[in-house]
Amino acid sequence: MMTTPAIVAKWASWGPQLQSVLRIVAAFIFIPSGTMKLFAFPAGVPPDGGTVPWLSQAGIGGLLEVVGGGLLLLGLFTRPVAFILAGEMAVAYFQFHAPQGFWPTMNGGVSAALYCFLWLYFSAAGAGPWSLDAAIHERRREHAIHDPGQGH
Repeated sequence: MMTTPAIVAKWASWGPQLQSVLRIVAAFIFIPSGTMKLFAFPAGVPPDGGTVPWLSQAGIGGLLEVVGGGLLLLGLFTRPVAFILAGEMAVAYFQFHAPQGFWPTMNGGVSAALYCFLWLYFSAAGAGPWSLDAAIHERRREHAIHDPGQGH
């Protein structure tokens, strides 16, 4: 009978922490998609390098990306925010990229497609242990243990 080598078992135990790292890194990379639309930072929107009107579809998308990305970076309200952002990315893909052709590598939609499924994953899996969601859950659990009569 084969046993799992210790290094493999140890690595597998880091899954929840890596879930948090993936969320943090993905959100950090995602936020500039919105800041470029709203603030022309770190660069403006092509072709002229400016911003988009805030009340336009692109402006609302930028607002979702900045605010939603910030919440995901912190791991706060992760499940509902990630679900909304997955929907935003699905709309972006099918509205702007898919009409340009089937293959995401050819239609410029790789990021939109990947973010759609990445945020969909976090909407189901949650933020992971390194998040404000986890800290709030832990605090509520501790409060319920120390004061079980409250809130029931």
